[in-house]
Amino acid sequence: MIEITGLVKEYNNNKIKAVDNISLNVEGGEIFGFLGPNGAGKSTTIKCLTGILPFSQGNIKICGINIKDEPVKAKMNIGYVPDEHIIYEGLTGIEYISFIADVFEVPVDERKQRIEKYSRLFEMHGNLNNKISSYSHGMKQKISLISALVHEPKVWVLDEPMTGLDPQASYNLKQLMAEHASAGNVVFFSSHVLEVVQKVCTKVAIIDKGKLITICDMKELKEKRADMSLEELFLNLTKNSGADHDNL
Repeated sequence: MIEITGLVKEYNNNKIKAVDNISLNVEGGEIFGFLGPNGAGKSTTIKCLTGILPFSQGNIKICGINIKDEPVKAKMNIGYVPDEHIIYEGLTGIEYISFIADVFEVPVDERKQRIEKYSRLFEMHGNLNNKISSYSHGMKQKISLISALVHEPKVWVLDEPMTGLDPQASYNLKQLMAEHASAGNVVFFSSHVLEVVQKVCTKVAIIDKGKLITICDMKELKEKRADMSLEELFLNLTKNSGADHDNL
């Protein structure tokens, strides 16, 4: 459902490769962790994946749709939560979610049910008529999540989605991620909280300095390297990222 082939993103007149020849596939039913140190190229890759940034070389397909050839059609399948809030703070919560629902052509009856469901799940129901500018950081994160899910996209792209969330909201989000994947959809999940990634993800990719270091199956990691945590693997591989590593 996500196919990235030979992705290259260059800056400063081709002198700096923020993303250097990354290729990976994410199948339906997977919660796919995307990890790397600060500056590794994670957010740049995600912004290329979601169509926010153009890229220099390669191809990206979302549900079989090439994002360069049919960007709007591809993006209709994506629900994106960025690592920083990009929301219109002059609107109320309900106005912003309704605006996003309009963009994704969600029928009125369906949006009402979904807004009711997600706003109650994230305990935002009583705050939807308040201006977003009055919200706390965690409340803004919840509005970002609700607006990303209101069109029930097949592909969720979540970049540090639990930042600012209270424990109950984090738990509910993890439950939603599991349900979404079990229905044959995809969650593409970036986080610095490796304990959470280890618990919820089926596969994990690690990148550093713009290059893909490894892709590991979490079930195989547990079976083959029961004595090694994902955190230990991550630190070992990124410390030695100049060397070649095979997929685990």
